[in-house]
Amino acid sequence: MSNPRSSSSSNQSGYKPFVPPSAEMKEFTLRAVLLGLVMTVVLGAANAYLGLRAGQTIAATYPAAVISMAILRIRRGSILEENIARTAGSIGESVAAGAIFTLPAFFIAGVWPSFGFADAYWKSTALMIVGSVLGVLFCSLIRRGMVEDRELPFPESVAAGEIHKAGQRGAEAARHLFNSMAFGAGAFLLSTFRLVAIDKDIPINMGAIGSSKIKLGASASAPAVGTGGITNFAAPSISPAYFGVGYIIGPELAALNFSGGVIAWGLLVPMIIYLLGPELNSILPAGTNTEAWGGTITAVWRFIVRPIAVGGMLVGTAYTLFMRRKSIFGGLAKAFSELRGGGAAGKTAVIRTERYMSSRTIFLLIAVFFVLMTALYIYMTSLVMGAIVAAIVMLLAGFFFATVSGYLVGLIGSSNNPISGLTLSTLVIAALLMVSMGVSGMKGVAAVLGVAAVVCVSSAVAGELLQDFKVGYILGGTPRTIQIVELIAVLCASLVMYFPLLVLHQGNINAGGTGFGDRQLSAPQAGLMAALAQGIVGREMAWPLIVIGIMLGAAMIMVKVKSPMLVAIGMYLPLATTSAIFVGGVIRWVVDRLRDRRRLNAAQKIRVENVGVLAASGLIAGEALVGLGTATCNFFSIPIPGVFENPSYVAGLLVAALIVYLLVKVPLDNAGRADEPAPPAAMM
Repeated sequence: MSNPRSSSSSNQSGYKPFVPPSAEMKEFTLRAVLLGLVMTVVLGAANAYLGLRAGQTIAATYPAAVISMAILRIRRGSILEENIARTAGSIGESVAAGAIFTLPAFFIAGVWPSFGFADAYWKSTALMIVGSVLGVLFCSLIRRGMVEDRELPFPESVAAGEIHKAGQRGAEAARHLFNSMAFGAGAFLLSTFRLVAIDKDIPINMGAIGSSKIKLGASASAPAVGTGGITNFAAPSISPAYFGVGYIIGPELAALNFSGGVIAWGLLVPMIIYLLGPELNSILPAGTNTEAWGGTITAVWRFIVRPIAVGGMLVGTAYTLFMRRKSIFGGLAKAFSELRGGGAAGKTAVIRTERYMSSRTIFLLIAVFFVLMTALYIYMTSLVMGAIVAAIVMLLAGFFFATVSGYLVGLIGSSNNPISGLTLSTLVIAALLMVSMGVSGMKGVAAVLGVAAVVCVSSAVAGELLQDFKVGYILGGTPRTIQIVELIAVLCASLVMYFPLLVLHQGNINAGGTGFGDRQLSAPQAGLMAALAQGIVGREMAWPLIVIGIMLGAAMIMVKVKSPMLVAIGMYLPLATTSAIFVGGVIRWVVDRLRDRRRLNAAQKIRVENVGVLAASGLIAGEALVGLGTATCNFFSIPIPGVFENPSYVAGLLVAALIVYLLVKVPLDNAGRADEPAPPAAMM
């Protein structure tokens, strides 16, 4: 095996990967692929459970990285083998996310009479296969421009890369990584066992005007508050992972993301409550819990503010595509050039880190799956023209939203990628086209949900694959090998992902529930997809909310906001999440200021940056591992003991202070001597 740092060879951008292109070592091996496939099924199933219960999934990249490193190191595997196993192992989470956000919607909306094997397996599997394969193909077309863009920090890719590199760099790097992993896991375990509280809502009554009061519930005993707006301003979640993500992406992007939460919870929610007051009970969907002010505030955010955020995402999507038009069309032009035989591929020797799947193969596969998708839509809807239009929408929207998904992963990582929000944007577009064609009723809903399902899966997979491409770029992996193993993994995950959903759905029914959509198996994103599809096709959608979001997005562009999409995502995500990421960004700002005050030289600054990224990466991975264990316990109904019924958030703040201390002290204490040579920078 070649020494991974023995050559100065680099790819065409001038970046020097950890394993030089000239190095020859094992990469695509049977043991790495099999290990990855086992992980993709297990991690995907665990995330399916968590997503259906809580609407959240856990990034599988870090558990897959740690597991692959631990197992393959015993077998003397190479770092590139570890990368292949992690790549295959992490993609199941993306297929699961796409599945749980959309497939239950077919049952909830009544399109499928049941979720049994005969009614749902082949349709579900076909939608997942088409969506996931297209996600791999779409991402392959725009991979180069995204991965080599130095403005995209790729926080989770950097973290995963550092996990793999730590084992190769020696004891010192591994010590920093695994110490912070242990700390992150321990901090999150405190909340798992209910020793501390990691979330806290802070109710804010912005003052009463006059003596009028608002009843926030339908009953006579419901609380009344002054007509000054009220809101929940959630305190930052005490999450090692969110702090770590914020640290890696830096203060500017973290602040942009957080500003969306401030707009949602500090402006829109209290203003809506102030202006509408008692009318909210008639505006919010039937069955909404408005007996307490907390339920009303959450309902206003979910059913009024979130559609506004979706409108903002539509504009942000268009703006993101416009701003990245050079890299997107550059990648497409290169692919078409190769397709016509005018590219350099095949004419000159290509270094290993520049070898991709042939563009001819990619375009041929896209054409094949477009035909298959059209046939599936015809089968599902019994409409020929409507199915063709739906397939075209799926193809165009799938490519553009896969591009946007990759861009967002480059900014904030796949864990915070708002796939459901991107899917809602697609659903709105598809539904409008169906309505304009006169398609209505259950067939129209089926067509709309079919488009949404494919785009949702393809966007999730494209984002995860771009993250994997970036890890491969950092480590020196072969892109074509990564593409092939991803295709194998998504096919495997798509064939089996229906069964965890069926077990959860049927188990809920056997326990006295109604399956998807009830209290125990809420499937919140799928329920929202079903409601929107039915509302738009049935011409009952609150379009003014979408239009408000579009106008808000246009205003942000006019005042030159760097990323309107990131602001809209901040409106769409829970405030506890965006505020925690912002805290991580502030910690990074503090470290940078203290570093500059000490007047460190360039080599010392790089060491501070490297150790800081290692520490943040460990926090992310540590929480992800504990979260995976918690999800596994929940899956098998293993009770997790809780110490306190009402744990203290103040105690959680002490944990947060320790995290801050770790992220500030450890990097600065390891700046090293001024005469030591500079190590390679961690971020690129």
